Amino acid sequence: MTNESGFDLFSTSTPTNNNINVIFTPSSDIVKYQYQLIKNGKEQDPILVNSNRPVTITMTETATYQIRVVVYNHIASKEILSGEYVIDKEAPTLEVGESLIRMEQGSTLKPLEGIKAHDKQDGDLIKSVVTNYDELDFTTLGIKDLVYTVSDSAGNTVTKTVHVQVLENNQNVLFATQIGIFIILLGILFSILFYRRSVKLEKRISRYGIEPLNDNSLSVLDNMEHYYDRLNKKIGDLLLKSVFISKYANRYEKYLGIVNKKYKRSIDIVATKVIVGIIFLGIGIFSKTIQYEVLSFVEMLIPFFIGFIAPDLIYKYRYKIYRDTLENDLLQAIIVMNNAFKSGRSITQAIELVSHELDGPIKEEFRKMYLEISFGLSIDVVFKRFAERIQLEEITYLTASLTILNKTGGNIIKVFSSIEKSLFNKKKLKLELNSLTGGSKIIVMALFLVPILFMVFVSFINPDYFVPLYTTKIGLILSFIMVLMYVVYIYFVRKIMKVRM
Repeated sequence: MTNESGFDLFSTSTPTNNNINVIFTPSSDIVKYQYQLIKNGKEQDPILVNSNRPVTITMTETATYQIRVVVYNHIASKEILSGEYVIDKEAPTLEVGESLIRMEQGSTLKPLEGIKAHDKQDGDLIKSVVTNYDELDFTTLGIKDLVYTVSDSAGNTVTKTVHVQVLENNQNVLFATQIGIFIILLGILFSILFYRRSVKLEKRISRYGIEPLNDNSLSVLDNMEHYYDRLNKKIGDLLLKSVFISKYANRYEKYLGIVNKKYKRSIDIVATKVIVGIIFLGIGIFSKTIQYEVLSFVEMLIPFFIGFIAPDLIYKYRYKIYRDTLENDLLQAIIVMNNAFKSGRSITQAIELVSHELDGPIKEEFRKMYLEISFGLSIDVVFKRFAERIQLEEITYLTASLTILNKTGGNIIKVFSSIEKSLFNKKKLKLELNSLTGGSKIIVMALFLVPILFMVFVSFINPDYFVPLYTTKIGLILSFIMVLMYVVYIYFVRKIMKVRM
C-alpha cells in the first residue's frame, strides 16, 4: 500500500532484525527521479532512474536509514523525504559474572544480582532478562545449569549459562574444624610462651648454681627431631602389620643409607611418606577452612596423594646423584686397584686401599666390601652383593671378571688394564654424546613444559576458562584423553631420545 509520498512503507515504528524492502512508486506525471540512501546521517551515492517505473530499495545492515527522492516532471522538480527505518541485527550484551557458582544446600541465590544487560538501541535491558531459576531444584546436591536469556526490541536474543554447584551444608563440620585449628594454634602459642618463660627463668637462676662440665640437654629443634623420629617409628611399626604395605616398602630397600642415614628399615621411608601426606592434607584443610569451605572426601584424597608421592621425587633425585657420583668415581677406583696389583698387592689389599684413598660413595661401598671380607665372606660373594646393591653395568662386568679370575686364574693386571681402558673410552663417549644431544634434550624438556605452562598462564588470566573440563561429563572425558595422550607422548619421546651405550 503506497502513501501519498510514493513509499509503500513510510517508516518503522520499532527496530527490526530483518532486511527492509521499500518500494518507491512515482506518480504518472514524473519523467525521471533520483533516490539516495541516508545511513546513520551519512549520505550515500545517489542513483538516477530515467523512467517512470517503480524501484525497490533494500536495506540490510544495522543502521538508521532515510530515503531522499528528487522527482522531475516536465515543469519542475520536487524533493521527497521518507521516514526513518531502523535495522538492529546486533545482539545485546549480557554479563553474568563467574561461570561457576558454589552454594550450600538449602541456601538461596539472587539470580539477577550482578547481572548486566545492555543494547545499543534499547539501552539497559536488565528488566528483560529471563532465567529458569524457578525451574531448578537447589535442595539436591549436584551441578545445576542456570540459563539467562535477554532479547531486545528487534528480536535479537542472547543466552548464557551459569553452572551452580550445590554443596552439602557443612557449617557444623566447618565450625568444628575452625575450633580445632584455633586450639592447635593456641597450643603452639602457649608452648612457645612457656619455652621462652623457661629460658628466662633458667637465665635468672643460673647465676646461683654451678653449671655442669658437659651440657647434654637438647635444643628445641633437637627435641622436635627426636619426637618426629619416635612418631615415624610408631607409624612404621603400625604399617608393618599390613602385608600389602610391607611388600610395597620392599621397593625402597635400595634407598636405605643413601637418601637418609637415619632410616634403618624401608618401612620408615613409607612412614615418612604418610606423614608428609598428612601434612599436605592439613594444609589443604586449613586453606579451605579460612575460605569457609569444607573439603569433600575426594578433595581430601588429592592433597594426601600429592604429599604421599612428593618424597619419591626427592628420593629418586638423591639416589640418581648417588649413582652418578658412584659411576663417575668407579674409574678412579679401577685405576687405584690396578696400580695396587702392579705393586704386588692382593685383591683384599686393593679394596682396602680404595676405601682409604678415595672419597664419596665409592669409598663407603669399598669399605663395606672390605668389612664383609674381614668377616669371612669370599671375594665372589662380596662383589656379587656389591653389584646387586648398585646395579650398574660396569660393576656387573667388573664382578664377572673378578669371579672368573678368582676361579680360573689369569693375569689380573692385564684384565684390569683392559677394564680401565674400556671404562675410560665409555666415559669419553658418554661425555661426547651428552654434548651432542644437549640441545635436543633442552627442546624436549621445553615441549614437556609448554602444555603445563600454557594451562597455568591461561588460569591466571581467566580462572574459569578450564572449569568445564572438570564440572561436566564431556569435560572429564576430554581431560582424561588429554592426560593419557600427554603421558603417551612423554613415554615415546623419552624412548626415542634415550641412547643406550
